This record gives sequence, C-alpha cells and structure tokens, in this order.
Amino acid sequence: MRRAFFAITGLAAGTTALVVLKAAPGTGHLDQAVPIAAPSAADEPAPTTSPEATPSKARSPKPTRSATGASRSGAGAASKSPAAARSGAADPQPTSTILGPVVTNEFGDVQVRINLVGDRIVNAAALRLPRRTAQSDQRSDQVDSRYSGTVGMVVERQSADLDTVSGATATSDAYRRSLQAAIDQAR
Repeated sequence: MRRAFFAITGLAAGTTALVVLKAAPGTGHLDQAVPIAAPSAADEPAPTTSPEATPSKARSPKPTRSATGASRSGAGAASKSPAAARSGAADPQPTSTILGPVVTNEFGDVQVRINLVGDRIVNAAALRLPRRTAQSDQRSDQVDSRYSGTVGMVVERQSADLDTVSGATATSDAYRRSLQAAIDQAR
C-alpha cells in the first residue's frame, strides 16, 4: 500500500513539473541563450560627413525596435533575426498575435488566433467554433480543449500537424486550416 502511495505521488509530482516546465517558454535547456547587450548610443560611432567612412552602415541599415517591440523599418509583425531573439532581459522578445481566416464548414465557422514570441507559438485560441446545437457545442469544446491554450497540441507541436478529434472531423479540419493560414502569415 505504501509503495502504491509513493508511486502515485511521484507520478503526480513529475507530471506537474513537466507541465510547468513545458508551459513556460524559454525555460528549456536549448531555449536559454546567452544575452547580448543591445548597443547603446554611447557605443555608436559619431556620424561623419563622408559616406566612405561607414559604407556598411549606409548600405544595410538595421531596423530599430520601440519599447513595445514594433519594428520601425516596417519589416513585419514577427521578427526572425537571431540577434533580436538574444537581445537580453532589458529588451524582451517581441510578441505578435496572428489571426487565421474564418473557415466555414457544414456545422459553422472556425477561426484561430496564435500568439508568438519570436517565431515560437506560445498560445493558440479558437475565436470562433460551431455552437448551433448541443452536439456541435460539445464537439467544439473537445477540439478547443485538445488544441488550444498554452499547453495544447498546437504549442506542443509548433505546427498545424494535429491529430483529428474523434467525432469532430469537420471542426478539426477547419481548425487546422485556419491555424495553418495563421502560421503561414507569421513565417
């Protein structure tokens, strides 16, 4: 009896630890990068009047980021540069939200929203799911609970390659199509 108690307690503690570590982005061994300090105004060389003095800066200006993480160069919603991903604690990675299109099936509309930190999906949410009948409401809840959230299958797999929810094939397919379109927009 005592062994069973310790086995169940150990399993519960281990599962809790895995969920907590999996849910916290940037806590994995591979995600930890050495922070690189962002250049300050004091580190920049003084501007010169001769264009030959700094030809590389004249040809390839680097986009700058505001306090909200938005790029001033108009490079898009999500940054993919490794330097931006390792910019350190003083300049957190930009968070972006991408909406997938509304996909209609015979039971109703499905629309997915993803949240990204850098190019990693950290959350997925269904904004629209079929709710016409009690049965479609139940199946939509099954799809939403399996795919969405910070620990759902979307975050786990980082793609739209998801298992179909049994009994909710049309809703699962519509979710995956909206999700894939959102991922395509982000990349």
